[in-house]
Amino acid sequence: MRTTIRMRFALLFGAMSLLIGGLLLAAVFLIVQQNLGPLPQEEDILLLRTGDGRWEPMDETPRAQAAYERAVQRVYLRNTLDNVRNLGALALLGTTAIAAATGWWAAGLVLRPARKMTAAARRVALSHDLAERIDYHGPNDEIKELADIFDGMLGRLARVLDGQRRFIANASHELRTPLTVNRTLVDVAVRGPGATAEVRQLGESLLVVNARHERLIDGLLALAEGDQAVLDRTRFDLSDVVEHVVDQAAAEAAERGITMHSAPGSAPTAGDPALVERLVQNLVENAIRHNLRDGAAWVTSRRRGDMVELVVENTGPAVPAYEIEAIFQPFRRLRGDRLNSERGSGLGLSIVRAIASAHDGTVTARPRDEGGLAVTVRLPYEE
Repeated sequence: MRTTIRMRFALLFGAMSLLIGGLLLAAVFLIVQQNLGPLPQEEDILLLRTGDGRWEPMDETPRAQAAYERAVQRVYLRNTLDNVRNLGALALLGTTAIAAATGWWAAGLVLRPARKMTAAARRVALSHDLAERIDYHGPNDEIKELADIFDGMLGRLARVLDGQRRFIANASHELRTPLTVNRTLVDVAVRGPGATAEVRQLGESLLVVNARHERLIDGLLALAEGDQAVLDRTRFDLSDVVEHVVDQAAAEAAERGITMHSAPGSAPTAGDPALVERLVQNLVENAIRHNLRDGAAWVTSRRRGDMVELVVENTGPAVPAYEIEAIFQPFRRLRGDRLNSERGSGLGLSIVRAIASAHDGTVTARPRDEGGLAVTVRLPYEE
């Protein structure tokens, strides 16, 4: 059971009332007991009960009369102390309940602005719109100060994200342009009529290096984009993305002798379709390129409860379980292969994890008993 601040406030009021009232009752009891004096001792005297319930001495001797008076006094004093204790205890329980109810009401009154601010903050978080503000209007107290600080933090986050987007767009243009120019110049030189065999061989090598740099830049930019939370979410079906990516990869799979098995089941989700397509593309390309000749790959999408799943498996060399986490790190490859440019830049699974996290999803991988890898991506289900 979740203990709210309001409940704790009510319990605190009740506990303080019980403690203070208990001490006060004990003090009153002691004062009354002290003022009444000690109780008279029991007397060995026979009393006679009358018809109306009163007790009278059996004879009229002075000794019997004094003993009767002491007995009556003892009963009176005992009843007085019992009444002080019992009625005081009932009053104490009543005031404790009243104090707890008062604490509950007072806490609700005090926390009402906080609940409004929480509701506004939740609305901002769920809408993924950093332009929205809490905009709390109320007395200039701690709640308003907290709301203003939160609004200022949202403003700074919005400016930072806008700056990152502009940087990524500018970096994409500035980094790709010289590589495109280099590729064009080398391609013209290689295909020129006066190009020698050595020039053509050198040009082909430069084109391979240039292509590797282009892939590296694309991967870094995709990783930077994937690390950002997705603010503008669009509903789409993951199965459509799977079909599209598998169709695009069919030519490369056929060239490498890889048999593709696709089972795109309905898997509605929400997010940035372009980023999710990049996620699926990276996994499918990995399944093809990190495979055995004449191997196989399986791509499946389905719904599982309140999540949708994308599972990509492939045949291939055995993957040690202790290296699973390493392959999700940037520029990390199995067996330290950093030179084989045909297998990519080492950012594929890093990009997959970043994109999944930006969509409130998860990525897990496990080695297959027959060799190769099985990667599972889970994204939130969207009705």
